Amino acid sequence: MRPQPPPVLPQPAVNGRRQIVVYESLLAFVGGALDSWSVSIHLGTLSAHPEQPRQNPHQVAQLRLDLDKCLSLACYDTVTAIAKSPQVRKVLLEIVSKLGLTNDPNLRAALRSDSERIAALLVTCFESESDRKVALNLSSDLAQCFLDVVQETVDKRLLQDAEHRKARSMVRKLSEASESLPSSLFIPSAVCTREPYPTFGGGFGDIYRATVDGKPVALKRMRQFLQGSDLRRIHLKFCREALIWKDLKHPYILPLIGIDRDSFPDFLCMVSPWMEHGTVIEYLKKHGHDIVDKLLYEVAQGLEYLHSRDIIHGDLKGANILIQENWTACLADFGLSGLSDASTSMSSNRGGSVYWMAPELLDPQITFIRTPATDVYAFGCVCYELYTERPPFADVLDVVAASKIIAGERPVRTLSLPAMSDLLWEHVTSYWGQSSTSRPTTRQVVVNM
Repeated sequence: MRPQPPPVLPQPAVNGRRQIVVYESLLAFVGGALDSWSVSIHLGTLSAHPEQPRQNPHQVAQLRLDLDKCLSLACYDTVTAIAKSPQVRKVLLEIVSKLGLTNDPNLRAALRSDSERIAALLVTCFESESDRKVALNLSSDLAQCFLDVVQETVDKRLLQDAEHRKARSMVRKLSEASESLPSSLFIPSAVCTREPYPTFGGGFGDIYRATVDGKPVALKRMRQFLQGSDLRRIHLKFCREALIWKDLKHPYILPLIGIDRDSFPDFLCMVSPWMEHGTVIEYLKKHGHDIVDKLLYEVAQGLEYLHSRDIIHGDLKGANILIQENWTACLADFGLSGLSDASTSMSSNRGGSVYWMAPELLDPQITFIRTPATDVYAFGCVCYELYTERPPFADVLDVVAASKIIAGERPVRTLSLPAMSDLLWEHVTSYWGQSSTSRPTTRQVVVNM
């Protein structure tokens, strides 16, 4: 069932409309606590609460003024009420702390009730065109607060699937409109002991090894050569990709820890776990091909998950498949090829890794659009690459390789060890079919593997 708001606290009505108090359960809890303190002070029975700090009448009166300030932040429209709710919560929790009630189970119950109320109020916003317009036109500070509330609700998983999708969509639109990211995405602890030089470099940017809270991480810093409106466009794409990545949860997808804005003052960096075992190609060269089919199966499952979320990887190849601590594969750098294209070339968006690209992405006569079918083509190339440790047509220049791919040529089957099975080779030839419509879906690929 969808969360339902509890009854609204009595508020003065104006033109038939009542003010909205978001944290009404917390307000009731704090108000009740202050009433108890006032009675205790009047009766001189504060000694019944030895674990709580003593408050004199003047201090309690000041706390009541703080409570009244919270009530004054009540609004007649839902969007503004939600946007102001973090400020209300902050003041109320400060009162709770001064009263020594931070561990009170009734406090936790009140916060849980208010979280469900916020979720219900957000659902009404998602379903109202006028509320959505108000949200997308909030001033910068209120926009950031509203964005943070929506992201927090998404993180708490308080919404049903359909509403969760609407919330994710709203977060992306708010982020683009306000040119900001939810505060929760930024890593609160400073990234430390960053190595002075990048460990790797690629189309997306430079990768630095660093630590967060004592754990090794990878900092991915975009290379930027643009200014003005072009730089703004890249910043918006970066925010969009970060939001999409942060929402992904799958055993074969590299997780996003967060965003670092401290290591490089002029750059935002995506932060992900450091994979000590490196790429799948590095692993195979060191340890052999005993588990290559298992790794391909894991890659296929990760790719299917992305497609189920309407996400195109766009740059699937061995260098973007990492080996985790438990010796399983995980996909990295999905969706980031578009960032690389946009940051390095304004004349063409046909950037990418040619040896893994489908013919329709290389043919100048065909509109360039990455699709699930182009990812399936790349997966076929990855199968070939993991067995041979070389991409298709690796012995020729990328321009020559592109011509061969457009013409319908494909690598011949190699009989050198390790040898691909007859069945897998049959599947691979279907994955890199010339026509996109002839290629199977990733669901079928997973079944095949």
